[in-house]
Amino acid sequence: MRNAGHTIRASYVGYVTQAIVNNFAPLLFLTFAKEFDLTLDRLTLITTVNFGVQLAVDFLSAKFVDRIGVRTSIVAAHGFAAAGLAGLALFPGWFRSPYVGILAAVVLYAVGGGLLEVLVSPIVEACPTERKEAAMSLLHSFYCWGHLAVILLSTLFFSLAGISRWRILALLWAAVPAANGFFFAKVPLFPFTGDSGPIPIRSLVRRKTFWILLVLMVCAGASEQGMSQWASAFAESALHVSKTVGDLAGPCAFALTMGVARALYGKYSEKIPLTKMMVSCAVLCLGCYLLASFAPSPVAGLIGCAACGFSVGIFWPGTFSFAAKKLPAGGTAMYAFLALAGDVGCSGGPTLVGLAADALGGNLKRGLPAAMLFPILIIILVPVLTAGNRAHTKGEP
Repeated sequence: MRNAGHTIRASYVGYVTQAIVNNFAPLLFLTFAKEFDLTLDRLTLITTVNFGVQLAVDFLSAKFVDRIGVRTSIVAAHGFAAAGLAGLALFPGWFRSPYVGILAAVVLYAVGGGLLEVLVSPIVEACPTERKEAAMSLLHSFYCWGHLAVILLSTLFFSLAGISRWRILALLWAAVPAANGFFFAKVPLFPFTGDSGPIPIRSLVRRKTFWILLVLMVCAGASEQGMSQWASAFAESALHVSKTVGDLAGPCAFALTMGVARALYGKYSEKIPLTKMMVSCAVLCLGCYLLASFAPSPVAGLIGCAACGFSVGIFWPGTFSFAAKKLPAGGTAMYAFLALAGDVGCSGGPTLVGLAADALGGNLKRGLPAAMLFPILIIILVPVLTAGNRAHTKGEP
């Protein structure tokens, strides 16, 4: 008989699926450019469409998920992801314009990715487990492991089979969400808000705590992406290697340390209060940004970049854990808005760095400290969020 443990394991694979959705196509950008004669602006639009659709789904799911049901939505999420990944292999040959075919596939898997982002965390949060922060942190580590798997296994496949067989790999990756969608159809799901029902959206948006949580999610996404966008450049500069090797070394190091941070907190959450962990990691994040920006040695800059992955690892799952504690009746709408805020941060962090760099004569390294605004806000807002809740047991915020 299936139990909550099966639900949690299915959720782990759900985050691996989201990692595939977000990170597989960019590995093929140069291949797309050569095979389909695509310009840089068209390649850029692939990423823009992916995250734009996910943002739209985050927003709309606050209304429609509760109407059609969580199980239907989570199974559909995997179906869309599988169809989109398979579509990468098939649609360019089916459409008159291969580029339109690629975009159609991206829209499909982006719908799946958006739904997964909204649903997987509250599904795990609702499971009857005692160590909620640990479960949430470990869950989010699987996005990191999925990211690493996509990069390393895809690179291995290309080296053995050749880049020309990328369509086969797209179909193989599509099998992951396809299989997990069938699994999610059978595992038990638990109510997000208990017996009381969710807080109406109008009441939710009137609560100060809700807005603090949204700002924390923006900061979580911005702190992470503000650095990770430049991970490859740091690796190339520090190691004096080709862009291909730099793409592997930089993003892999960042994803690895971020995953390690989440896994470690999942193991030791009972010994470290979440409030203290969030603030300490925000301080570490500030130090990593300073080291990456001002270290005289390129290798030291790369160390700062990699360590930043560790420092930001807890921000996203930690904010979800705070939300579950502070607004336990927030329901699907709350998690949808949190996912939306996180995606806004993922877009806004790199944008702020880029604007600052442009103002400083195009020096990206000197523009990086602009993103320090976000861990500073985390240091300020986490104590505000937890004020008045000092009499908690050890291991709680």
